[in-house]
Amino acid sequence: MIILGIDPGSRKAGYGVLEQSGKNIKYLGSGVISCEHIQEFIYRPAHIFNEFKLIIEKYRPDCVALESLVYVKNVSSLAKLSQARGAALAAMGESYRGKLFEYSPNLIKSTVTGHGHADKSGIEKVLQMLLGPIEYKTHDESDALAIALCHALHGSSGRVPMLGEKKGQRSGQGLKASLAHKVIASKS
Repeated sequence: MIILGIDPGSRKAGYGVLEQSGKNIKYLGSGVISCEHIQEFIYRPAHIFNEFKLIIEKYRPDCVALESLVYVKNVSSLAKLSQARGAALAAMGESYRGKLFEYSPNLIKSTVTGHGHADKSGIEKVLQMLLGPIEYKTHDESDALAIALCHALHGSSGRVPMLGEKKGQRSGQGLKASLAHKVIASKS
């Protein structure tokens, strides 16, 4: 199963692609879609849509995992993030009905690091240990891989565990301590 993880954004959107075969997880690719060169926001959603269409064509993922919307104080920022997220979702098309999954930021962090409030560098360190050396363009890229990994560990069970809970694991244990999956580093 090929999993596309997406960290949506209106300026930069990260994506990470993992392949899960049984208990094996393999890194296929990752990157960032940048919209910073597009001055007027009104044109960014079309760019995001087109870039994600290309990613879908290249990797042909079986499912897509996204970070759920977080609380944002600025309504304008939330509106832009929602439009960017919608453009990414629209690129998936009707063929991904029932194959889209959302995970809260805290569950993603807890799954990857064992702590729901881990910082970006903590996430990147664990991903480096599991997937091998990857030079991330931005945190959006590593966040997207963390989202894909979260789905690989939780999504196939059909039930997303409660915050901090991992299948067959007591709360408080990190991924490093209880990972039953073999992660294979492989760059395309």
